[in-house]
Amino acid sequence: MIPLAASSGMDLMSQLPALQVMVPLIGAVVTAAIRQRHIAAAITVACSVAMPLIAILILAEVQANGTISYAMGGWAPPIGIEYRIDPANAFILLLVSIMGAVVALYAPRSMAYEVSEERQAWTYAMYLMCMSGLLGMAITGDAFNIFVFMEISSLAMYTLIAMGSERRALVAAFQYLVIGTLGATFYVIGVGLLFSLTGTLNLYDLAQIMPAVEAGHRSAIAGLAFIVVGIGLKLAMFPMHLWLPNAYAYAPTVATAFLASTATKVAVYLLLRFVFSIFGVEFSFTATPMAEILMVLAALAMLVCSFSAIFQINVKRMLAYSSVSQVGYMLMGIALVNEAGLTGGISHLFNHAIIKACLFMAVGCAFYATGVTRTENLAGLGRTMPLTMAAFVIAGLGLIGVPGTAGFVSKWYLVQGASEAGLWWVVAVIVVSSVMAVFYVGAVVEVAYFREPKVPVVRKPPTEMVAMTWVLTLAVIYFGVVTDVNGDVAAAAARELMAGWAR
Repeated sequence: MIPLAASSGMDLMSQLPALQVMVPLIGAVVTAAIRQRHIAAAITVACSVAMPLIAILILAEVQANGTISYAMGGWAPPIGIEYRIDPANAFILLLVSIMGAVVALYAPRSMAYEVSEERQAWTYAMYLMCMSGLLGMAITGDAFNIFVFMEISSLAMYTLIAMGSERRALVAAFQYLVIGTLGATFYVIGVGLLFSLTGTLNLYDLAQIMPAVEAGHRSAIAGLAFIVVGIGLKLAMFPMHLWLPNAYAYAPTVATAFLASTATKVAVYLLLRFVFSIFGVEFSFTATPMAEILMVLAALAMLVCSFSAIFQINVKRMLAYSSVSQVGYMLMGIALVNEAGLTGGISHLFNHAIIKACLFMAVGCAFYATGVTRTENLAGLGRTMPLTMAAFVIAGLGLIGVPGTAGFVSKWYLVQGASEAGLWWVVAVIVVSSVMAVFYVGAVVEVAYFREPKVPVVRKPPTEMVAMTWVLTLAVIYFGVVTDVNGDVAAAAARELMAGWAR
């Protein structure tokens, strides 16, 4: 473990954990103060592009020297707030940073088209605020600090969703506000129960104390239940997902692409952290029926929401239901409670982020050009917008899990995990839900390529929007062919989580 702030002085490299959160936070404040949309866009792009560079340096440090412990303000943990970074959350920091940068580079022209001029600077400020909150949730080693960052990111998300051009965006934002508030309340009640039991809020300290707690202790079980339900509301765990379809369907494309690729993924990470690192495998899956409950809910998500996606007439809403289904794959990786399954869940967390952001950005390009997102109105776009629709097709193949795409790799790990556990019905669910994806992705492909154009292309999508969409499209192919890059990091994170924190 590297105690950075305690031993490395004030050089820039030693302050990377703090910069990972503070750069977008300061950028958000400056953007909100200036309120000039062009300057706001420039600040957002600059801050967002800096984030992957910081995350890569942090990940390299973790891989080279092990876990980083960064004491905030010089107060040593567990008394002071600690940023603690291991392979699992270094992986999440990199994911959020990369997706934030790609979407920010895509954003300016898309934002100018979908958000009124007087609201654009505020939207950029909320984008950076949301990024800062999500990065903070991933990097902090304090249970209550997670709640603080959760509220920062959530308030920004509600605002981003409300910036949609339709009135229904306001309703969607309000629905998410109500459900998100319930989730945060459940989480903080769970943390309060743990604090009353252990006397600490430091995650690493909790991980050392919890093994001594007897398996049937009611406060510990209640704390776990409240935390899992609270986080489950945030990550749209079936059947607590009802806020998500409207939020994704009516938010601006930039908000939808960013939230779909980051927000639920950070929530899944928090679930992983509490279940494996804090409570531990034995308590979480032996003292409680969590594995069985998560497995059933994951299977229902994969099947019911894939089935619902088939009948959606709005492409963004269809992709939203698909997202709930894909969260089911991640939860299934947790429920399998073996290294292969957990590797698949973590890998799918990364792969789905790039795939779904690519799909939403492709739909955003089509919306910019035609002003429509209904499936039937995309007729003929395969001929009139070949680059955009080719990106959609490739990302759609990744969503299905076709070999040679990123989606296949994580699904293969999940199949391995299920077969190791002897759960062949889980393998069948994975296969059936993947076949269902063929139908809802295929519906868009059929309309785009095999029907005559219905809505004219009134403007050409800007080069940067198409280029960023294709950056993610190539990533879908790259991570499907070069499997060790994503797979090795996911496997290292899975081993770290299965082992717990120095138990």
